Amino acid sequence: MIGRTARAGRGVTRRRSGAGHVLATWTTLALSCAVPSAAWAEALPDALAKAYQTNPQLNAERARQRATDENVPQALAGYRPQIVASLSAGLQSVRNLLPDNTIQTGNLKPWIIGVTVKQSLFNGFRTANGVRAAELQVQSGREALRNVGQGVLLDAVTAYTNVLANQSLVEAQRSNVAFLRETLSVTQRRLNAGDVTPTDTAQAEARLNRGLADLNAAEVALAVSQATYAQVIGNAPSQLRPAEAVDRYLPKSREDAMTMAIRQHPAVMAASFDVDVASTNIRIAEGTLLPSATIQGSASKSRNNDPALSTLAEDQASIVANVTAPIYDGGQAAAQTRQAKEITAQSRLVLDQVRNQARTAAVSAWVANEGAKITVSASESEVKAATVALQGVQREAAGGQRTTVDVLNSQADLIQAKARLIGAQRDRVIASYTLLSAIGHLDVKTLNLNTPDYLPEVHYHQVRDAWHGLRTPSGQ
Repeated sequence: MIGRTARAGRGVTRRRSGAGHVLATWTTLALSCAVPSAAWAEALPDALAKAYQTNPQLNAERARQRATDENVPQALAGYRPQIVASLSAGLQSVRNLLPDNTIQTGNLKPWIIGVTVKQSLFNGFRTANGVRAAELQVQSGREALRNVGQGVLLDAVTAYTNVLANQSLVEAQRSNVAFLRETLSVTQRRLNAGDVTPTDTAQAEARLNRGLADLNAAEVALAVSQATYAQVIGNAPSQLRPAEAVDRYLPKSREDAMTMAIRQHPAVMAASFDVDVASTNIRIAEGTLLPSATIQGSASKSRNNDPALSTLAEDQASIVANVTAPIYDGGQAAAQTRQAKEITAQSRLVLDQVRNQARTAAVSAWVANEGAKITVSASESEVKAATVALQGVQREAAGGQRTTVDVLNSQADLIQAKARLIGAQRDRVIASYTLLSAIGHLDVKTLNLNTPDYLPEVHYHQVRDAWHGLRTPSGQ
């Protein structure tokens, strides 16, 4: 659990009521002292839900996916007729020289109106393959969107736990500074009484200044983590609650983690769809070598006010079938086909690479998560032992068996142990979420977040069969 900090004992001569009391003091939450109190506390699931709703990176990726959806109706347009209306009108000045050397002039006002309907009957299966490629691009884009969503949620977890850890570290450093101030005060009184030398006072003063520097560094790190939190989550951190690991959603073994990663990770699935897209593009390129057939119907009406013409009006209507077969295009279609084949080979290699990366990431995340458990346990034992050691050194110093520097060293050991515990607790939570991301399950549904899940297929079905319209669905 992230968010537990410790308070150091105050004074080198004060007696303690027992090791149990000291340990309880060191392991008590002190986050409320690190930040101003708020009317409500923000838990990690709340922060994740807010990031899922408002994060600019994720919303930009959703917009990109909606744009990708439009590739399908564009491809489907190849099945539909194309209708073009035309209208031309103007003023024409005519000056004619007749055989009898007379000149005839006039101002004409011709106009023509017509409509043409063109329907493709066969184009080498390019429309069918184009629709298939567009649909596969949509599938690939959805997986890419899911992958970005995982990254945003993991960034939110990292930002949240960093703020918690830095708040705990600031509180621990403040307790350390208070301990060192009291130690310096006691040492100065003992110097005035002749119990210690000026060296002891100088050592206590040096440790106090070091503690002040460490406190300043911790406060700087906290300010940076708070700014990062606001960037990722969308608001400044308030009173945060301790975060817990998500072991209940994780695989039971390393082998299970690897299997789930190479089968279910969105990056792997997106790369798999990319292979299918590239393979379909080969058939599209090959389709340019096949014959094509179209049928075209047109109707027009024209008028002319020249009395010298035998025809002043003309109405036409026609239906024409057209079949074309490419013979030689300079090698362009052949080059495009070879290019598509090479791109397909490249995409297959990329898929293998992504699978290897997913497998490696799963193993790394599994090992890191297991190691984080051990580190937290060891750090807790270290803090407990260092607390007992400090208590003993304080009692011995009060009895004249230990020097001031012994107390300072013991206190330094304790604050360092506590800092390691804070870092281990933070890493423990992040490691569990990282493993969940590595297997492709870091999403709203798995975490049961209190926010509606963004469903990209809703927009897809809204635009897939749209024959017209310029407005985007739902005002998006």
